[in-house]
Amino acid sequence: MKISNRRSRRAATAVALGAVLALTATACGDDGSGAGDKGAEGSGKGRIVFWDNNGGVRTEIWKEIIADFEKANPDIKVEYVGIAATEYQSKVDTALQGGGLPDVGGVGAAMLAGFAAQGALEPLDERVAKSSLDGKLNKDMVESLKAAGGGDDKLYSVPTSANNGVLYYRTDLFQKAGLKEPTTWERFFEAADKLTNKGKNEFGYTIRGGAGSIAQALDAMYGQSGITSFWDSSGEKTTVNDPRNVAALEKYAGLYKKVTPAADLNNDFTKMVAQWDSGTIGMLNHNLGSYQDHVKALGVDRFRGIPQPTGPGGKRVQVSNPVDGLGLFKSGKNKEAAWKFIEFATSKAENSKFNETAGQVPSNTDAAKDAWISKAEPTKLAADALSDGSTTIVQLPYYLPDWNTISKADNEPNFQKVLLGKMSPKSFLDTLAEQLNAAQEEWDQQQG
Repeated sequence: MKISNRRSRRAATAVALGAVLALTATACGDDGSGAGDKGAEGSGKGRIVFWDNNGGVRTEIWKEIIADFEKANPDIKVEYVGIAATEYQSKVDTALQGGGLPDVGGVGAAMLAGFAAQGALEPLDERVAKSSLDGKLNKDMVESLKAAGGGDDKLYSVPTSANNGVLYYRTDLFQKAGLKEPTTWERFFEAADKLTNKGKNEFGYTIRGGAGSIAQALDAMYGQSGITSFWDSSGEKTTVNDPRNVAALEKYAGLYKKVTPAADLNNDFTKMVAQWDSGTIGMLNHNLGSYQDHVKALGVDRFRGIPQPTGPGGKRVQVSNPVDGLGLFKSGKNKEAAWKFIEFATSKAENSKFNETAGQVPSNTDAAKDAWISKAEPTKLAADALSDGSTTIVQLPYYLPDWNTISKADNEPNFQKVLLGKMSPKSFLDTLAEQLNAAQEEWDQQQG
């Protein structure tokens, strides 16, 4: 029974996220309470604190939205705290233990289960139902966040956007080299090799070796192997260390320093994107979020952003990119004002403005109809690829409270060892699998 329940829950999450993408250290309030504080509704006026989980990258657009909100709500002031994506979870974890949580914070699917399990977040179902957002949020994004929350079918984060993996490539460099578009993994590896000339500081690819490296590596593994489920048929063991995935990782990790810059070892997405935008590198794997950065750096004529390459049988397999959202922290002393901010930020106009800047898929269904989406080619191509039957999403287990720790702190250093040749891809994946299987077993026991 436990396996059946878990399978259905996991399957529902996978279907939901696939459908989503197809559709195109300041104290809280005044006292710095921790997660155990139930907080209060407050007066609906005064100051609230907002932690942005992608500070720097999204600071400018969030400040615009805050200015709009404060103009519409002159009795509320929003204190913005921008935190880099690579530091956000540790920042919240520290506040969970010692106090100082914000009123509102960015809470995406990847970190949702851990925060919810500690009782840090307010359930939002009733607030949404009584608000202007009722019936206006993409149902599949909502269901994805519910599924990622740990199994109680409650909504702990109001979705703002959905993302998707993209292969960006320099059309000018491909044309000069006489290369075909890298629509298959075979063409991808051929181009990576042919576009590399170390003597001229030219490289075919930039690989993510720093923070956030595991999800990108998993994408390359499952894309090449064609394996379509994160768990085997028993539902108890992960497929990450399947021999086909081991072979795929060997090929992918073998790109480092052969066709990539040595600096890639420590590059997170911001450094990787900046390096690609300013250098002579043929290809970059990232997501829809960096599209506008490339437009500013290169113009629309020197690059394209296309869906991930296809693998065996012409099928495209990719791992899920989490839905992002806004959470209301339970310890807040002014929840009414904080909720007003969440409701405003996910309204049609503001949600459209945010996602046009981010190049992502809006959560507000009215915003999703705006004309800019058809003009942002990677967003449109991703939607087409996910709706034409050619793509299968391998749903990552965001519902596991230990997922973020396992996929970041525990294994990013090990992945760097793989790139450096100090650890074999098989040993790396076997270690990862052991941790995931243990986390899954623990989660099963907690579900009863």
